[in-house]
Amino acid sequence: MTALTLSTSAAPGLRADAIVIGVAKGTKGPVVAPGAEAVDKAYDGKLAGVLETLGASGAEGELTKLPAPAGFKAPIVVAVGLGAEPDAKSEDEGYDAEALRKAAGVAARALAGSKKAAFALPIDGPGAVGAIGEGVLLGAYSFDVYKDSAKDARAKNGKAPLAEAALLGGKPRDAAHKGALARAVAVAEELNRSRDLINMPPNDLDPAAFAAEAQAAAKEHGLKVQVLDEKALTKGGYGGILGVGGGSAAAPRLVKLSYTHPKADKHLAFVGKGITYDSGGISLKPAGHNETMKCDMSGAAAVFAAVVAAARLGLEVNVTGWLALAENMPSGSATRPGDVLRMFSGKTVEVLNTDAEGRLVLADALWAASQEKPDAIVDVATLTGAMMLALGSRTFGVMANDDAFRSTVHEAAEEVGEPAWPMPLPEHLRKGMESQVADIANMGERMGGGLVAGLFLREFVGEGITWAHLDIAGPAFNEGGPFGYTPKGGTGSAVRTLVRLAELTAAGELG
Repeated sequence: MTALTLSTSAAPGLRADAIVIGVAKGTKGPVVAPGAEAVDKAYDGKLAGVLETLGASGAEGELTKLPAPAGFKAPIVVAVGLGAEPDAKSEDEGYDAEALRKAAGVAARALAGSKKAAFALPIDGPGAVGAIGEGVLLGAYSFDVYKDSAKDARAKNGKAPLAEAALLGGKPRDAAHKGALARAVAVAEELNRSRDLINMPPNDLDPAAFAAEAQAAAKEHGLKVQVLDEKALTKGGYGGILGVGGGSAAAPRLVKLSYTHPKADKHLAFVGKGITYDSGGISLKPAGHNETMKCDMSGAAAVFAAVVAAARLGLEVNVTGWLALAENMPSGSATRPGDVLRMFSGKTVEVLNTDAEGRLVLADALWAASQEKPDAIVDVATLTGAMMLALGSRTFGVMANDDAFRSTVHEAAEEVGEPAWPMPLPEHLRKGMESQVADIANMGERMGGGLVAGLFLREFVGEGITWAHLDIAGPAFNEGGPFGYTPKGGTGSAVRTLVRLAELTAAGELG
């Protein structure tokens, strides 16, 4: 993990491999952003013109390298695009946190193999410190556990991640700046932990192995953990989790991970879908649709990371994470289309499609979470391809049984830089899940499938409990090239949203 420091040193005299500066897209060409005044002065105030000559415009994600001026101890300057220059006439004149986060991520990734870089990006307060720090740590991420040490021991073309980043303009003795940096480290490290889990191959991360990871983290951070194995699940009547996991040689698990604060009077429950591999079961996925299905446990990974982050931050709120873990495989013992499962809640479900399995494991976990009567439940799942069709690959959908809570979750997601969109739960779609042989079927109308799944989950939320559902099927796993601070592969989607909801609850702002 890249080490972060706050520094009041001047850029020219700092020993580093590179100086990172920001450049914005102005109305008349690129504009050098605040924080880089000393660098611009060394170019006789003509740095913007030099960058423009080199083809830079200040567009988001753009990166330009040029030799450092004479007298600098760092050999190169790395100019990274911040997007549009803020409107000087607006009340908020600074660069928004997400622009800084993305720029820092782009630069950190480009500087793989470097020992130290100085980030002279705009810092106008602790919020900017946190955003830049977060961007650096998330952008520098690499997953290289399975690389052959004799050939390519590290990711990024054989280059190790950036070793150290000094945030110029950050005040090392300022409590707010130090606090913002500490928060960035805790959240980013746990988010990267979730990425590691998502990227891990399913032959090494089955339900039992995932549960062991949770147990290890609980021991490290003083959390309570309870793991229900197949015997306990059978005794407890968790028909959904058992039904999904019944076709695999790797037995399912339900993990309860609890963080409690002695002064907390609010309780949040996070529930995560943890299908460590999804073949579709008897309703087998066609070729081309199962190669990345190790990522179907991204919801559980997000919940896991968020609970640990809440503990590391010492938030004054009780947070319980429920990880519904199973492997969905076809075999003689697998659930068949047409089977009826009796869920933990006592309701029966007719399984019409075994590839609609995530809602089955979540249903049991949601009902288990409801028994503790938390103030709110938020579930996270790579649940439906329909949500990807609706919102694309970078935005997750938010559904809820309370409009105000849905808005709160959406705003929290946007605040931390996770694109989200509020989605409805149309009552007329519930009729499509009526079954002649059971209380409900696990499939309904094809059109609006993501909303149908949300309506199914709502059936298993305890009466009177506020609940939201995040369908992260799109942004959970990036199959394209890296962008901003987002790598290829597991992204850690929803971790920051959950952490922010815990912070809002601790501050008494969640209602």
